[in-house]
Amino acid sequence: MTEIELYGASWCPDCRRAKKFLADQRIPYVWHDIEQRPELVRVVEDKNDGKRTIPTIVFPDGSHLAEPSNEELADKLGIARIADMHVYDLVIVGGGPTGLTTSIYAARENLDTLVIDSKGLGGQAGVTERLDNYPGFPEGIAGAELADRFVKQAERYGVEMLQAVSVTRITDEGHRELDVETATGDHYHARAVLIATGSSYRRTDAEGEDDLIGAGIHFCATCDGPFYNGAEELLVIGGGNSGLEEGLFLTQFCDKVTVVEAGDQLRGSKILQDKVMNHPKMEILLKHGVRSFIAKDDGGGRLGTVTIENRDTGELVEHHPAGVFVFVGLDPNTGFLGSQVGLDERKFVATDAMFMTNLPGVFAAGDVRGGSTKQLASAVGEGAAVAIQIRGYLDRIDQEEAV
Repeated sequence: MTEIELYGASWCPDCRRAKKFLADQRIPYVWHDIEQRPELVRVVEDKNDGKRTIPTIVFPDGSHLAEPSNEELADKLGIARIADMHVYDLVIVGGGPTGLTTSIYAARENLDTLVIDSKGLGGQAGVTERLDNYPGFPEGIAGAELADRFVKQAERYGVEMLQAVSVTRITDEGHRELDVETATGDHYHARAVLIATGSSYRRTDAEGEDDLIGAGIHFCATCDGPFYNGAEELLVIGGGNSGLEEGLFLTQFCDKVTVVEAGDQLRGSKILQDKVMNHPKMEILLKHGVRSFIAKDDGGGRLGTVTIENRDTGELVEHHPAGVFVFVGLDPNTGFLGSQVGLDERKFVATDAMFMTNLPGVFAAGDVRGGSTKQLASAVGEGAAVAIQIRGYLDRIDQEEAV
């Protein structure tokens, strides 16, 4: 296929994901930025019954996909999603920084290693516009570039990697053999499995949110706060511990931080509440929620207006912050695990100090693990640490079987 046409916008995270997916698969395509060429909006609308849905991908046969997942795109392109072998020393579920780091360490130990990711390799880091807090890059680094470096290093050591393949079940087959089943119906057997599927930021589900993520709406103050140095106002959505901590962090970059909380009181710890209430740069709006996010009318695709609703009166007030940071919780990507692997009360994977779950041979690390810090540097660190534990576990069972 040499005539695939991808219609989207530079600020659209799903467009960046689709472009990265095509590039990773070495599939040529033509990129059409509908903001740079507004006349192409008509093409998108014609394909989507009048809706401006991006990315819209048009194929040589005239068919198209709108906002496709990586799996839908892979199926359309006929990309093979089956590994070379069916038996491995280690299967890693999740191709983000944690999983890729573990794979590098494991492959260096001559372990046959397979990484399976339901989306594109790189995880959340791969779709983050820029990372300014990762050690070793004093000028910062684009998230996609850092993710590509992880992948290339894993490839160098012979790690096999599957993208756009969901794992649906992990089963203990007995005799120290684990079965990993995928949505494609394939089964991979391994002596050890690492769950490194990460977590997903909860969203407000307000109108316009999806279109402005990465273009004024963010989920990590540590990552993106410095981009707003000198701003007049930033909004924080959520009055729990994360919202208050990140709000306090953001005060160093702007003149004012407004915290919007839907409940009638802040949900963070008393110490954090006291700090926020007494901070001269912070304002609290209780019983308020976001109704809509609206882009500026300059065609740049950046956040312009946030409509806030008073939950008691229904009154709508417009704010014009430089950026919005959403902290309404994290959902671990553990829905596929069923009841086989133990989870904590928040549905994160429960492990012991050695990263082992309740299922022998199954480990968990990174953002999906209960108690992890949800930062890139620590995710990489856990990837290295769990690799050492997996190596030790495999050595022990080898010694036991040799007796």
